[in-house]
Amino acid sequence: MTGLDFSVVWENLPYLWSGLQFSLSLTAVGFAAGMVLGIGLALLQHLEVPVGAQLARGYVALIRSIPLILVLFWFFFLVPLIAGALFNRGRPIPIGGIWTAFITFSLFEAAYYSEIIRVGLRSVHKGQYEAAKALSLSTYKTYRLIVLPQVFRVTSPIILSQTIILFQDTSLVYVLSLTDLVGSASKLAQLNGRLIEMYLTVAAIYLAICCTASQCVAYLRSRTQIVTRP
Repeated sequence: MTGLDFSVVWENLPYLWSGLQFSLSLTAVGFAAGMVLGIGLALLQHLEVPVGAQLARGYVALIRSIPLILVLFWFFFLVPLIAGALFNRGRPIPIGGIWTAFITFSLFEAAYYSEIIRVGLRSVHKGQYEAAKALSLSTYKTYRLIVLPQVFRVTSPIILSQTIILFQDTSLVYVLSLTDLVGSASKLAQLNGRLIEMYLTVAAIYLAICCTASQCVAYLRSRTQIVTRP
């Protein structure tokens, strides 16, 4: 341990920063797209839309039963073959690692966010729906103005916790040869032989970001908890 030299970290800080930027970008896109798709899946199940509800349940069950790394492999290798068979006379249509990562993370996280939103929808008291109906509000306005704001308030700590897991899972894109934070540190470590320094630095970065986000979760939980009075 006395031979540690972190000067190599400072010398390659821009490259590590570019890897961190990719990890954060993938997290942001996975969160945004996953939330939109997740809300749609949750509403299909909550409203018991014919056929749509069954498809949504099947999709959520399938995705939650498969490791993310396997979904990445499936999308990267199988989708080009399927797209080629449908649109390019059997010749594969390359998608690329970056598109694979962004699309796969969005689709994968949608299943988890949908379960969080679905549980939140069940927590809204039925009186809220009855009040909206008494005011002659449409289904769209009922959910947009009354139901979903309450759901987000209750589920925000869990949503943020899932987003922390999403950020940690971005390290799996190394299987696609993409340069995220872990990938950039790994390449630098192999180049200069400073494995311990590089991986300690990456661990410290993950620790700082995840601990900060965890404190936000604790703060949100304290703000959104329901206080019962005797």
